[in-house]
Amino acid sequence: ATVSEPAQKCCTENIQPFLASILEELMGPVSSGFTEVRSLFDKEVNEIIQDFQKTNDITKLKENVDQLMNLPFNSVKMEPCYLKVNLLQELLQDLKSRFKVYHIDFVIQRTQNFMQELMENAVYTFEQLFSPSRQADSVKVATTIEKVKLRVLK
Repeated sequence: ATVSEPAQKCCTENIQPFLASILEELMGPVSSGFTEVRSLFDKEVNEIIQDFQKTNDITKLKENVDQLMNLPFNSVKMEPCYLKVNLLQELLQDLKSRFKVYHIDFVIQRTQNFMQELMENAVYTFEQLFSPSRQADSVKVATTIEKVKLRVLK
């Protein structure tokens, strides 16, 4: 009871007025990281479509989709996504001194984990939606892949 009132006053005067601007500042790198995840997924699926249109090879298509399933765990391909979030390091340094925000690395790591999880969900959903269509007419496969990609991106 003796701590509650001073703590609320401190938060109301020293932290709450800055929350909106802090959130806005932090969301820039986070949003660009998630946008990069979306772009990477889009690019990888487009490459699958182009490869299939060139070869019309269902076996190669299956291999490419299997490789897509490993995308969230491909650190080289996911690295550009993760780098976008590393900008938080600089932004959080200012917060660290002003508001005693600690564990900056944890915030960045959790954000990167969420990005990987989003990619895992995207490729899993893609595979689940596309799987029944693999045996379809090869003329329709490229169109089906595109439709599934758009559905996942939605």
